[in-house]
Amino acid sequence: MDRKTFLQGLLAMSTIGACSGKPGTSRFKTYHGPEVTRVVVYKSARNMYLLHRDRVLKRYHIDLGFAPDGHKQAEGDGRTPEGDYLVDRRNPNSAFHLSLGLSYPNAQDRARARALGRDPGGDIFIHGDPRLSRRLRGPDWTAGCIAVTNDEIEDIYAMVTTGTPVSIYP
Repeated sequence: MDRKTFLQGLLAMSTIGACSGKPGTSRFKTYHGPEVTRVVVYKSARNMYLLHRDRVLKRYHIDLGFAPDGHKQAEGDGRTPEGDYLVDRRNPNSAFHLSLGLSYPNAQDRARARALGRDPGGDIFIHGDPRLSRRLRGPDWTAGCIAVTNDEIEDIYAMVTTGTPVSIYP
């Protein structure tokens, strides 16, 4: 084993150990069921579905951006985007427990914002609760993200891999 491989393994072990906490309290779950091939969000119904092909594996009630109606136009508008994206990153150190990043903005989003003379924004995630209690917030409290409970994001984080398509409908 070369030094680089050894150091990468050591870093991986320390990251897992640091995040696992007390026995039985790890936020990193494992999943051995059917592959999640797509995530579908229906904003108006406040539902998110994890699918294996055309079969629903899980359904979650969601909160959205603080101004959820319509497609996200620009940074700070409080809207959750609509369209087709990919899970493009995972954040185990999120301020919102765990999070899965979406590939917003895409080329169309950037062009639409540019036509308005605005920045499209970014950092749209599927995430859990903030460190402060969710009870301090009403429904649709995010800056444009899709929020679930911490228990739910733990399951979602285990089930959904980087590269999974995400479709968000009005």
